[in-house]
Amino acid sequence: MAGSGAGEAIEVEVGGRTVRLTSPDRVYFPDLGLTKRDIFDYYLSVGDGIVRALYERPCMLHRFPKGIGEKKVHQKRVPAGAPDWVETVRVHFPRYDRDADELCVTELAQVAWAVQMSTVEFHPWNSRRADVERPDEWRIDLDPGDACDWARVQRVAPIVREVLDELGATGWPKTSGGHGLHVYVRIAPDHSFTDLRRAALAFAREVERRAPSEVTTTWWRKDRDPAHVFLDFNQNTRDHTIAAAYSVRGTPRATVSAPVTWDEIDGCEPDDFTVATMPARFAELGDLHAGIDEAVFDIAPLLAWSDRDARAGLPVVESADD
Repeated sequence: MAGSGAGEAIEVEVGGRTVRLTSPDRVYFPDLGLTKRDIFDYYLSVGDGIVRALYERPCMLHRFPKGIGEKKVHQKRVPAGAPDWVETVRVHFPRYDRDADELCVTELAQVAWAVQMSTVEFHPWNSRRADVERPDEWRIDLDPGDACDWARVQRVAPIVREVLDELGATGWPKTSGGHGLHVYVRIAPDHSFTDLRRAALAFAREVERRAPSEVTTTWWRKDRDPAHVFLDFNQNTRDHTIAAAYSVRGTPRATVSAPVTWDEIDGCEPDDFTVATMPARFAELGDLHAGIDEAVFDIAPLLAWSDRDARAGLPVVESADD
């Protein structure tokens, strides 16, 4: 039964499935008055994009059962009682010697079901269920320090693109939904997470060499210049997840991690992309990441860079714990 003021449950057809949405009027974003139904409808409006971003990937759910002003729940396991059409993939967590059956999206109804379960943010792995130990997505995270403004991120982005172009890699940028920028590169699932992380660090160091006054690869936060952009290579570690393209973020303005073109970056602001603005943008432009699966890059040159750095005395494996 819906709670007081949360509205009666409704049933919605999503791709031939019937999804029951309880408490559709429950307010999730109090500053904007956005409800659970609003978030549900948002995800339906960007359906092709969010399914592509999550497709066959283990996915952690960031749930806000009482709205973004209350406690967030990080949920790895799909709960008992989920519909039989909600697919999962089993992943192992060596630190705890435990397994978890995580959501594995193959169709939009599964996204809708997760929203019914109070999910606001979707955080997928960068590997797929065919072999969860072999990543197929390299993630470049431009993470601004506490004293770093968006303008600096905008200045660093073309340098990232320049290095990618020289490598022959196609980067697919998106806002983080916070204050940073992510660039994804599709790779063949031929390497371990350790190799990908080595490759990501070698790439980040090359960007740092070209913009030492703007970029840092220093791992320990206390040692970083807070005015720099940290190229967070560690996002390519096993079981490290970041918000998917088209994922809503639990921010007061209901921002979205929005795919953008390289040319847009210089003139946009992260707050331009919200639950309110993205449906019309998606209807007009479609999924800007639609071609990502056809642009596969071989990370071998980056592993050669990593070997070069090792010969120069630079560490190529750093602590995964901050």
